[in-house]
Amino acid sequence: MTPSWFDHAPVLVSETVEILSAVPRGIVVDATLGGAGHATALLDAAPHLRVVGVDQDPEARRAAQERLTPYGDRAVVLAGRFDRLNDLLDRAGIADISGFLFDLGVSSPQLDIPERGFSFRHDGPLDMRMDPDAALTADTIVNQWSEPKLSSIIRSGGDERFAGRIAKAIVAARPIRGTVQLAEVVVAAIPAATRRTGGHPAKRTFQALRIAVNDELTILEPALRAALGRLIPNGRGVVLTYHSGEDRIVKGVFRELTTSTTPVHLPVPEEAAPFRLLRPASRTASSDEQERNPRSRSARLRAIERVAA
Repeated sequence: MTPSWFDHAPVLVSETVEILSAVPRGIVVDATLGGAGHATALLDAAPHLRVVGVDQDPEARRAAQERLTPYGDRAVVLAGRFDRLNDLLDRAGIADISGFLFDLGVSSPQLDIPERGFSFRHDGPLDMRMDPDAALTADTIVNQWSEPKLSSIIRSGGDERFAGRIAKAIVAARPIRGTVQLAEVVVAAIPAATRRTGGHPAKRTFQALRIAVNDELTILEPALRAALGRLIPNGRGVVLTYHSGEDRIVKGVFRELTTSTTPVHLPVPEEAAPFRLLRPASRTASSDEQERNPRSRSARLRAIERVAA
C-alpha cells in the first residue's frame, strides 16, 4: 500500500528526469531520497538506469522503500546523511555513477508532522532534526546559544534582515517551549509593516534553525564534490536549491569545475575543463507548477555534465 502519510510532490520533476534520463546506463544516486518522488519518475522514464537512494530520515526511508519495491533490484535505499556519500557507496560496492540528484530542503510531510518540530503553524517540540538520533536540536539553539550566535545563523541561514532583533527577542523570551511560542516571538520582533508581505514572518527564522540543526550548509560542498568525483564521462548531476546560501555553494563549485585552468598568457593549447554546465545555467519552476505546488516557488535547478575522465 502506498504510504500516503508521506505524500510529497517532487519539484521540477519533469526537468530533472529529462536531464538524468539522458545519462549512460548505470546508477543514479538520489542523495536526498525523501519519499522517492523523483526516483520513481526517473525509474519509469529510464529503464537503463538503477537508483541508489540515500536519506537520514527513517520515516522517509520507510515510505521510499515501499514505493520502490515494485522496481526490484533497480532501486536500493541506504541509510545515512549525504556527507557520508563516499563511505555509503564504498560499502555498497559502487565505484562510479552515471548521475546524481540533490533535492535540498525539507519535505512537505516533515513540515506536516508537528512532532518533528519543523512547522511554525502546528505546535510541536523544538526539534527540527532530519535524523532523530542526532544530538543537536532546535531547543538547544533557541534556549542556550548566545544572542550573537543566534543572530548570525538567522541572518546567514534565513536571509533575515531583522536577525538581530529576532535573536534579542528570543533570548528575552527564554525558556521557549514549542514551535508556536517561538513563531509568536519572531512575529512580534518584526516590524508590523514587514509582517504583511513575503509569507509568514517566522518562515525565514525556522528555515535558518533547521539549516543549523542539520548542518546543511557545512556538509553540502564536500558531499557535492564526492558525487561529482564519481561521475563517469557524460554523467550528469542535478541540484535543486531553495535558499541563496545553498545556491551560492552549488554555483561556486560548478563554476570552478567548468572553468579551464590553463593560464591564458601561456602559448600552450587550452586544456578543457572536466565538466560543462547544462544550459540554462539555472532553471525555475513554471508558473503552472508554482501555482500547483507553492514549495516550488523558491526552487532553483542547476545541472552539470562530466565531459572528460
